[in-house]
Amino acid sequence: MFPNLDEIEVGKVHRSDDKEKKAAKREVNVDMNPMVDLAFLLLTFFMLATTFNKPQAMELVVPAKPKESDIEKETPVKESKTYSLVLLEEKAYWYRGITDPSAEEISLDQDGIEAALRAAQEATEGMIVLIKPLETADYEDLVMVFDALNNVEAERYALSEPTDFDIKLQNGKE
Repeated sequence: MFPNLDEIEVGKVHRSDDKEKKAAKREVNVDMNPMVDLAFLLLTFFMLATTFNKPQAMELVVPAKPKESDIEKETPVKESKTYSLVLLEEKAYWYRGITDPSAEEISLDQDGIEAALRAAQEATEGMIVLIKPLETADYEDLVMVFDALNNVEAERYALSEPTDFDIKLQNGKE
C-alpha cells in the first residue's frame, strides 16, 4: 500500500538557485540632515514668532489723596440729618445724631432695616446713613444693609469707624 521510500523523489519547494527571478534588494540609506535642518528652522520660527501673554491686572480707580487746603473745604454734615446704623453679631442699633444719641434696637433682617430706613427717609430730607459694622458683625449682614439702602433708594451713605458710644452698645452699656 505505501510506496517504497527509495522510490519517492524529494524536491525543494523553494528553490534559491534561480537568483535572476528574485528582485534584487537594495540597501536604503536615508540622509537625515535635511530633516534635522527643517526641524530646527521650524522651531526657531515658532520661538521668534510667538508672543507670551502679558499678565493682566485689574484697573482700580482710587481717589487722589486730598490736599490740606481741600480738607478744609469739605462740606459739613448736619447732625440732624445723620443716622447711624451699628451692626453687631445678632442685632443692630439705630440712632440719630452724633453728640447725644439715644439708640434703639432694630431687627437685623431685610424688612426691619428697610422699615427703619423708609421711616427716617420720610422724616428727614437729605438723610445720611453712617454704617458702622463692629468686629462681631457678619459680612452677610453688611451686604444685606447695602441691599436695603438700594431698595429704599437712599442717596447718601458711608461706612464709618465705630465711636465710643457704638462700642458701649456692643458691651451692653447704653
